[in-house]
Amino acid sequence: MLFEPEIPPNTGNIIRLAANTGSQLHLIKPFGFDLEDKKMRRAGLDYHEFAGVFTYENWRDFLNSHDSPRVYGVSTKGKLSYHTIKYEKDDFLLFGPETRGLPDYIRREIGESRVIRIPMLPNSRSINLSNATAIIVYEAWRQLGFAEGS
Repeated sequence: MLFEPEIPPNTGNIIRLAANTGSQLHLIKPFGFDLEDKKMRRAGLDYHEFAGVFTYENWRDFLNSHDSPRVYGVSTKGKLSYHTIKYEKDDFLLFGPETRGLPDYIRREIGESRVIRIPMLPNSRSINLSNATAIIVYEAWRQLGFAEGS
């Protein structure tokens, strides 16, 4: 799940990731680009037909569309490492915008026990959004036995 994504190629790469792992991609507006952007199309929209992609007007719209979703927010401000979580099939992984990360109000609403991070060396800023998404999606999929994968 991408909250207010800003960079078309990252979202395109994540569409490809979703298609190749059987994941669904949930996009929360506003976007920093048009879904028809040529950079976005080049990076992943040709995979759109193989990935379930859903859009929401805002955070509340997403929450109202799902009955008590179990959401893990990914943030450099998280205390728990992504690999310590026992992922379940219907979990949502929420990634913030590239330049700002997840807003404080969303991290508070999710709760500290559901805000996770990817370990990095001290003084590192962050990992590229599509790379961070791949790291955590593959860990969750691995824990689920690479269900339906080959």
